[in-house]
Amino acid sequence: MDIQKNTQEIIRVHQTDYKGHDLVDVRVYYQDGNDWKPTRKGVTFKTEMLDDVLKALTQLKENITEKAVK
Repeated sequence: MDIQKNTQEIIRVHQTDYKGHDLVDVRVYYQDGNDWKPTRKGVTFKTEMLDDVLKALTQLKENITEKAVK
């Protein structure tokens, strides 16, 4: 899944495998001609952590929404 960050960058979220480990990679990519290339900006974690990451992001979203309403 790609999320447009700005006119020259995307955030790519995908599942990958490294040395037999299932991982989730969330990384910024930049456009080089017709190709998208990864930057060092990002995070990779085991798929087992996905529920915890989603829970943390959901809580963060709720906190931001609450602050916006006040």
